[in-house]
Amino acid sequence: MPDPFARRYLWRRLAGRMFWRYPAPMTERKTDPIRPTDDEARSMARGLIAQARFAALGVIDPATGAPMVTRIALVPGPDGVPLTLISSLSAHTGALVANPACSLLIGEPGAKGDPLTHPRLTLQARAEVADKAALKAHYLSHYPKAQLYYDFGDFGLMRFAPLDGLLNGGFGKAYRLSPGDLIG
Repeated sequence: MPDPFARRYLWRRLAGRMFWRYPAPMTERKTDPIRPTDDEARSMARGLIAQARFAALGVIDPATGAPMVTRIALVPGPDGVPLTLISSLSAHTGALVANPACSLLIGEPGAKGDPLTHPRLTLQARAEVADKAALKAHYLSHYPKAQLYYDFGDFGLMRFAPLDGLLNGGFGKAYRLSPGDLIG
């Protein structure tokens, strides 16, 4: 058990700093942490989309207005726009039908190291119905296990048309990307 005298002494020192001493006014301007978008950032973002086989999907629950997040299977479409096969029985499909605005988090931490140092891409997107029959061979070439349920009647194909992207390429590597930066 910690020494109560030491705790009391520490608290008095901290309280003195927090409550009776006002900080000096800030004269420095904050620097923008977002770097100018360059070819390396575009390549990293497109690579994350191309390699992704799953992502976190964020939607708004139409019943409550609260955010809802789920994990989905994901493959890059022929044009680079992410696709998912999604069941009409799922809550997130109902949310996308009610409001197609959504967000995807793409990129997984590596086996070692701090998870926050690994690249990840947040896409703000609009969910759109895609041609399931026309894209069947493409989808299954990336996700062969989906053959088991691809033709089920309650499954449909959705594409996530990017509106904006935020790439965190690791510590100190933050970029804002346009749809043109993401899909090229």
